[in-house]
Amino acid sequence: MKTLKGPSLHLAQFSDDAAPFNSLPAIAQWAAATGFKALQIPAWDRRLFDLATAAESQTYCDDLRGMLAERGLVVSELTTHIFGQLMAVHPAYDALCDSFAPAQLHGDPQARGEWARERLLLAARASARLGLSEMGTFSGSLAWPYLFPFPQRPAGLIDTAFDELAKRWLPVLDACEEQGVNLCYEIHPSEDLHDGVTFEMFHRRVGAHPRCQMLFDPSHLVLQQLNYLDFIDIYKDVIRMFHVKDAEFNPSGRQGIYGGYQSWADRAGRFRSLGDGQVDFRAIFSKLTQYGYAGWATLEWECCLKHPQDGAREGAAFIRDRIIHVTDKVFDDFAGAPVNQRQINALLGIR
Repeated sequence: MKTLKGPSLHLAQFSDDAAPFNSLPAIAQWAAATGFKALQIPAWDRRLFDLATAAESQTYCDDLRGMLAERGLVVSELTTHIFGQLMAVHPAYDALCDSFAPAQLHGDPQARGEWARERLLLAARASARLGLSEMGTFSGSLAWPYLFPFPQRPAGLIDTAFDELAKRWLPVLDACEEQGVNLCYEIHPSEDLHDGVTFEMFHRRVGAHPRCQMLFDPSHLVLQQLNYLDFIDIYKDVIRMFHVKDAEFNPSGRQGIYGGYQSWADRAGRFRSLGDGQVDFRAIFSKLTQYGYAGWATLEWECCLKHPQDGAREGAAFIRDRIIHVTDKVFDDFAGAPVNQRQINALLGIR
């Protein structure tokens, strides 16, 4: 068993053009004062992080770590979700996903995908320079529009999609192997890797690649009505990152999992700030501790009701209070007595 590290804060939902959220030193000062011990940095946000420089300059990475250390913080991981999304984009989402890439690549899915792959390779190198062992991402999605099988999916459609997905990701996984970095796919609706079965389909196709790991976020499993505690039991050996995010699912006679195209506030399933939803985090922290999860517990704030700074302040305390500091004692040792093999045999009636 191991004591989880935390709390860490994922910065993607907090970075902004206004101070103190528009530079890494300023947001770090705020995060430290709010109660966090680490920052999970989105590698695509140039307001906070220069990915190309980090991939090439050990000095840049050392200076960044030193600046955080002065504030009592470390980097927990880099995240590359935007780049991962662009690795596999169904044409229905081309226009929407163009905004994730430089303007000169808009309308050119092949060039956009090549750019995303190069950014992932840079992020793997930057992670290594920062002394990190895990990196979060999305898988992207070729098959997501065909989630519900009507009209009937033609034979071979899903197999072809997952074969292509594996083909695109294998070079990135190999590059992560060279850098000693695990690539942790967030199991997430709208991604082809959105539940355990789809992760397994992909995992087989990449030859059970040792760097193909998982980012566990129970909120996305609540919205799918998937048993997130069983999920930990099944996938404990590949869970290497953990987003602590709450959610609730309140179906009615009018809507359920699909949400009726409603806004987040009006959906049956919606994300909530920590403690305001339905996720049993005490059970989750217990299971992860029991199974020896060695990573960070990272707050990802997404709530359609509460102000983010309130969510961050409450979330830091929420995580801190649920981290289980592993005992070094056996609780009933006081009642034990030393016995030798002869006595053990006598206890069992063995002559």
